[in-house]
Amino acid sequence: MAQELIIVLDFGGQYKQLIARRVRECNVYCEIHPYTMPLDEIKAKNPKGIILTGGPASVYKEDSPTYSRELFEAGIPILGICYGSQLMAYRMGGVVKTAPVSEYGHTEVTLEALDSLLFQDVETDGDGNTSCWMSHTDYIAKAPEGFMITGHTRNCPVAAMENAAKKLYAVQFHPEVLHTPQGTKMISSFVRNVCGCSGDWKMSSFVETTVKELREKIGDGKVLCALSGGVDSSVCAVLLSKAIGKQLTCVFVDHGLLRKDEGDEVEAVFGPEGPYELNFIRVNAQDYFYEKLAGQTDPETKRKIIGAEFINVFEKEAKKIGAVDFLAQGTIYPDVVESGIGKGATIKSHHNVGGLPDHVDFKEIVEPLRMLFKDEVRQVGLELGIPEKLVFRQPFPGPGLGIRIIGDVTPEKVRIVQDADYIYRSELEKAGIDMGKGQFFAALTNMRSVGVMGDERTYDYAIALRGVITSDFMTAEAAEIPWNVLQKCMTRIINEVKGVNRVMYDLTSKPPGTIEME
Repeated sequence: MAQELIIVLDFGGQYKQLIARRVRECNVYCEIHPYTMPLDEIKAKNPKGIILTGGPASVYKEDSPTYSRELFEAGIPILGICYGSQLMAYRMGGVVKTAPVSEYGHTEVTLEALDSLLFQDVETDGDGNTSCWMSHTDYIAKAPEGFMITGHTRNCPVAAMENAAKKLYAVQFHPEVLHTPQGTKMISSFVRNVCGCSGDWKMSSFVETTVKELREKIGDGKVLCALSGGVDSSVCAVLLSKAIGKQLTCVFVDHGLLRKDEGDEVEAVFGPEGPYELNFIRVNAQDYFYEKLAGQTDPETKRKIIGAEFINVFEKEAKKIGAVDFLAQGTIYPDVVESGIGKGATIKSHHNVGGLPDHVDFKEIVEPLRMLFKDEVRQVGLELGIPEKLVFRQPFPGPGLGIRIIGDVTPEKVRIVQDADYIYRSELEKAGIDMGKGQFFAALTNMRSVGVMGDERTYDYAIALRGVITSDFMTAEAAEIPWNVLQKCMTRIINEVKGVNRVMYDLTSKPPGTIEME
């Protein structure tokens, strides 16, 4: 039986990946495609339904992203969100105008048809109201003929509408964001009740199918994998090991910018004493990277040096191995989406092993995780029996501690931030702080200050502790860590980490700041 599929057509919406994740949480496979995808290609994929994203444009302007009326007459269930709802109204003969009053943020929506397939599971107050997240300056002034208005707000006469006979549904608000508490139920109702999906997308079946496909594709060929120790490359390596065993060689480049003891932990899992059948090569290139980074203070320059020298080191090791048939990468779906949708979107240089294909002698790239989101990659890791400590490891940038050390990088500074970070995360773990809901780390500022320790004057560095809570890493708020826990961290770091006499906690949210320091 063919796999159930929901297609998300992107009209420039910032939440396209979030929509796809919400669909997959219903155990239904979902792909994101640009709004320029031809209708015959959409039909060829035989989707059970289509979701149209939001976007910043106005549907009535000539240069705006659009789609022909034929899409809405193809007999495929469609849910339009924000801009997508306005496009549906516009193409089907309704009226879209600039709203007299823009709506942004939490807004009470009054649902007028609680028996609608889209809203039948939604909880409301006694008056049919539910809180939703709005973000629009245009609105549907008049619904098309044949559509029933199913929701409104004080300032928006058509906050939701539908033509149930044609399976066309539209909402002006964003059901995909957590700010719409009942939104997940709405998307689930569209996928299950309107599109008729049963939900056959599960990670256990993904592992079984992928292992089989890898065996068939690779045959008796050789595969080379760049192993960083992060979740994506680790899951990629274990999937390949399960499929082809010793035909796989993993090269782990230790650039000396990892967290405390992380290099040894990676070797313990994937090395000769580990449980996996593969060839493991560890390259200890710490001194080489420190030499290349000496005196460099600009963050982007440091990133480029680390990325370029990683490729150089990996290339040298690859040449020792000789020609291989396949190069394996831990590319995941957000990387694919960012590189393939929209104008000028690019993958950050450290998202995967981006530059390697130009420097390694191979025939083809293998990317077994390219259709998975991060949370799905973690599920696959658990299915494969990878230790939870590795599966749920804190996110870590490709340039490593190179961008958690403000200014130039030296071995001494690396030691300081490694030790401080280890103490910080250890104390959070002891205190029962859930670090799985965000990112927590220590960074070394470039600030030195006067202190007094043991009746003697000191002039040492300040450590900045960072802790943020986030669901999507697009926005983040500072974690409210108990004061006594922060005090314990401060005391231990100053007492145990030589070269530090001051500890600060970074309260900055994103925006205006970023999660990482550089």
